[in-house]
Amino acid sequence: MPVVQTSVPSEGAVQPTSTLPAQDPSLSSNSFSSKGLDASLLTITKNPSPPEPNFDNLIFGHKFTPHMLTVKWTKSKGWSAPEIRPHEDLRLSPASTVLHYGSALFEGMKAYRTHSNPEEIRLFRPDKNMERMNRSAQRAALPTFDGQEFIKCLRELIKLDRDHVPFQEGHSLYIRPTLIGTQDTLGMGAPQEALLFCICSPVGPYYPTGFKPVSLLAMSNVVRAWPGGTGCYKLAANYTGAVVPARQAQEQGYSQVLWLFGQDHQLTEVGAMNLFCVFRKQVEGEEGETYEVATASLDDGTILPGVTRDSILSLLRSHASGQNVLAGLPDPSKVEINERKIVMSEIVEAVQQGRLVEVFGCGTAAIVCSVDRIGYEGVDLSVPVQQDGFGDFSRTMLEQISGRQVGKISHPEWSVIC
Repeated sequence: MPVVQTSVPSEGAVQPTSTLPAQDPSLSSNSFSSKGLDASLLTITKNPSPPEPNFDNLIFGHKFTPHMLTVKWTKSKGWSAPEIRPHEDLRLSPASTVLHYGSALFEGMKAYRTHSNPEEIRLFRPDKNMERMNRSAQRAALPTFDGQEFIKCLRELIKLDRDHVPFQEGHSLYIRPTLIGTQDTLGMGAPQEALLFCICSPVGPYYPTGFKPVSLLAMSNVVRAWPGGTGCYKLAANYTGAVVPARQAQEQGYSQVLWLFGQDHQLTEVGAMNLFCVFRKQVEGEEGETYEVATASLDDGTILPGVTRDSILSLLRSHASGQNVLAGLPDPSKVEINERKIVMSEIVEAVQQGRLVEVFGCGTAAIVCSVDRIGYEGVDLSVPVQQDGFGDFSRTMLEQISGRQVGKISHPEWSVIC
C-alpha cells in the first residue's frame, strides 16, 4: 500500500483559554524524552478498499471511519512519527500495563459540517480537549504531547475520511483520542511505552426520536469521585464503577444517576455530564426577581472540567456582563453566575418554595439535557420544564452551543476548520 508523506498546515488553531486548576508540579511528566510529537512527520497509508459511507441506523460507536491515527511513544526515544492508516485491531502484549493497571485515558470530541457550507468541516474547541488530555496524562504517569501538533494530525484524519461525516442536521463525527500504556512487563510504575491513537465514528442525534427531559435518582450510597481523587481527569477507570449504579437507577425508573458526595449530599455530576441548577432569588431592595445559575466548582478535584461546561459558563458570564446579550434569557442585570457547592437540602427547599427554576446536564454527547424529576430519599422532586421539555436557560444554551458548533453563530476562536 502506498505511503504518502504529508505536510500539515497550521492555520485554524485557537488560543488556549483554560480555566482549569493549575497542574500539580509533582505530577509533571517533563522527565520523559524531549522528542516531541511532530505533525510534519505524519505519514498516510490509505485504506485500499474503504467502505462506502452508511448513515442508516447510526448507533453510537457502532460504525467507524476507514482510517485511524496512531503515534507510538517510548521513554528512550520520545514520540515516533504520527501515522494515519486503515482502521484495524491493535496488537498488544497480554502483559501491557493498560490491561492490568488501567493505564488509559481518552477524550470525546466532534466534527460538524458547516451549516452554510456543508463541504466545510469544523472542530469545536479542540484546544480544550487537548489541555484536558494532557492533564489526565500527567495524572496517569503517561507521556504528554503538543496538543496543537496533534490537532494538525486530527485535521488530516478528518479530511481523509470527510465522506463519513454525516450531512443531516443533528448528526456529527464523533472523535475518540485515546492514550494507553503498552509496556509489556508486569509491575506498578510509570509505563515506559505508550500508544496515542484516535478512531472516529459517525453518530446521529443524541435523541433520535425527539427530545425528552430526563429523570435522576440521587444516590448517596455510592461515590463517583472524591477530593484528591481522579474525578477531574478523564481516565478510563473512572467510568467502570458508574455502570452498575446507572443500571440500578434505570431499574427504578430513572434515566440517570445524580451523584452525591459527603454527609451534606453535595450535587456533583449527573451520569457522565456536568450539572447546572437555576434558582429564583429575591434581592432585598431591588425590584423583580434575580436568577442564579450555579454549578459545582472545580476547586477540590471531584468535578470533570467539561468543555461544554466551560462554554456555557463563558456564554452566561458574557451575557450577565452585558458584553454579549443572549435572546431568550432574562435581563443581564438579573442573572448571577456562580461556581459553588450545591447540596440536596437546598434543592428540596427550593422546590418547596417554588424557587427551583431549572436543572440541566451538559456534555459532548447531548450538549444540554434538561431534568424534570429527581428521586431523593424515596420522594420525587418535580423540576419545572416548559412544553418543549426545556427551560429558558437550557434551551438558550443548547441553541447557542449547537449554533457555534455548526457555524450558524460566528465564533471563530471556538472553531477549527479541517
